[in-house]
Amino acid sequence: MIKAFVVDNDRLRQIDGSRESIDGAVWIDLLQPSKDDEATIERLVGVGIPTREEMEEIEISSRLYSEDGAYVMTATLPAHADGDNPVMSPVTFVLVGGRLVTIRYHEPRAFQTFPLRAEEADMQCSSGRTILMALLEAIVDRLADLLERASREIVEISHDIFHPTEKKASKRDINFQIILRRIGRKEDLISKLQDSLVTLQRLSGFLGHITLQAETDKDMRARVKTLSRDIASLTDHASFMTQKITFLLDATLGMINIEQNGIIKIVSVAAVVFLPPTLVASIYGMNFVHMPELNWLAGYPAALGLMVVSAVLPYWFFKRRGWL
Repeated sequence: MIKAFVVDNDRLRQIDGSRESIDGAVWIDLLQPSKDDEATIERLVGVGIPTREEMEEIEISSRLYSEDGAYVMTATLPAHADGDNPVMSPVTFVLVGGRLVTIRYHEPRAFQTFPLRAEEADMQCSSGRTILMALLEAIVDRLADLLERASREIVEISHDIFHPTEKKASKRDINFQIILRRIGRKEDLISKLQDSLVTLQRLSGFLGHITLQAETDKDMRARVKTLSRDIASLTDHASFMTQKITFLLDATLGMINIEQNGIIKIVSVAAVVFLPPTLVASIYGMNFVHMPELNWLAGYPAALGLMVVSAVLPYWFFKRRGWL
């Protein structure tokens, strides 16, 4: 599908994506393009459009390059990222002849919101290069929102780990299992966002090199530098969040071990406490003819009292030593 936009008083206006009406388009957005769509755009701009297989290659030389006066830049962006399992796929930006061409096979949120904002507000979208800058800024803003949301959820997980509301050990164990799954989902989300930020960081460096070569105005160079700084700060924040997630994972496993050790300690103490009474009962359960206590009227109460004392003494000793 071809979406085409023209500049109207520094605002973007979507036009018919037919072959006859896209000649004056300043931004052409290809969403899951067919072979005919690719051929049409290639004839229009005069350069080859990378295929999906070429876009998915990970080496830098295949993602950032210039060809026949066109600059081709590919970054990995998330889509459907409102949950913890975003769809990651490459998006290619092609700057050629004052026109921007984007090729994608999924729906990042920025590609839905940016055209609406650029149509209603003056975002200085006068050329393909300024549109690219505004679009990249919208993408970075979206990634920042995702990191902020993930950061808040990580704080909630930390609170659930160190301030459990359940008093019963069995329910706490179930909660820790749920927390482990939450930590795993957050780690997967942050790693995907980090991957996206790395590709954007390389893209912004390549774009900065382009602006220097093209001797663009100071405002454009300043915007590129600001974009690079924003991406770098988000990358640092994502790295911090990764370390935080690792700490929470270790803390959760430690809390689970503490709970298990507490249960084992209780079972071990119970076994030790009931061992002396069992010994007494075993002795007086032996069938010997010559056992003086068998003919003693107070033998049975004395045996019961001895069992109670032999159980209380170990419990008192453990309590006094602080083992309970």
